[in-house]
Amino acid sequence: MQEYIEVEFRTGRMGYFLNTENIPLQPEDLIIVEVERGEDIAQIVNMAAVREEKASSDASGRVYKICRTADDSDIGKLRSVTEEEVKAANTFNDILLRYPFEMKLIETVYQFDGNKLTFFFTADGRIDFRTFVRELATVFKTRIELHQTTGRDEAKRLGGFGMCGNQYCCSSFLKRFNQVTIKMAKDQNLTGNLSKISGPCGRLLCCLNFEEDFYMEAGKDYPVIGTCVLYNGQKAMVLRNDVLAQKIFITNEDQSVVDLIP
Repeated sequence: MQEYIEVEFRTGRMGYFLNTENIPLQPEDLIIVEVERGEDIAQIVNMAAVREEKASSDASGRVYKICRTADDSDIGKLRSVTEEEVKAANTFNDILLRYPFEMKLIETVYQFDGNKLTFFFTADGRIDFRTFVRELATVFKTRIELHQTTGRDEAKRLGGFGMCGNQYCCSSFLKRFNQVTIKMAKDQNLTGNLSKISGPCGRLLCCLNFEEDFYMEAGKDYPVIGTCVLYNGQKAMVLRNDVLAQKIFITNEDQSVVDLIP
C-alpha cells in the first residue's frame, strides 16, 4: 500500500501527501506542498501514513503531492509572511470597529503563496459576517476565510502553561483533540471539584484521557459502583473504588462509610 506523508499546516490543519518525486525527507522538515489554491508550507509529522483515504485531495479525487523541501529563500519568505499577518490582523481589527457584532481575533494566517488569508476568531453565538468578509476581500484582494474557534482551539493557538507546570498538551505535542468525558473523571475519582480538573479552555483536562486505560485495566476486578453487597450481615452499597490505594469504599443503611481492601 502506498505510504503518505502526514503534515501539519500553520493553521493547525493536518494533511496527507504523496512524495512522487522521492524527495529526501526527514521528520519535522518544512516542505512546500500542493494545495487547492496554489502552494503552502507545512511541517512533516508522520513519514509513513498508509491509509489512502486520508490523503489530501479535492472534489475530483486528485491527490496532492509534495513539491520540495523548504530552502533558505522559503524560510526568508515565511518571515515576511508572518510580518504581513501582523499587519493584516491590525487592519482586521480596524475594520471590525465599524460593525455591530463583537469578535475576538485569535490568529491570522496567510497561505504561503498569499492566495488565501484565514482569520481565526471567537464570538458568542453565530454571526452573519458575509458583508464583513466581502469588505475584507476587497481590502486584501485575496480569498478570505473566517473560522470561529472553540475554547480548546483558542488555548492551542495562544499556548500557555497548565497547573502541572508544563506547556498545554494541545499546543506542544497533541495533534488531535480526543474526547474527554465525565465518565473518565468518575473512573479516576476526580468528580469532587470539576474546576480543578478543567483547563483554561473550560473543558476537562486532556490528561484524563491519557490515564483512562490504566484505571480501566486496574479497576476491572473491582465491583461496580452502586452494587449492593453484604457486609457483616448487613446490606451495603459500593460507594467508591480507589485503585491507587487499593481500597473499596462501601456505605451501609446508617450512612457510615467503611473502606475495605479487596
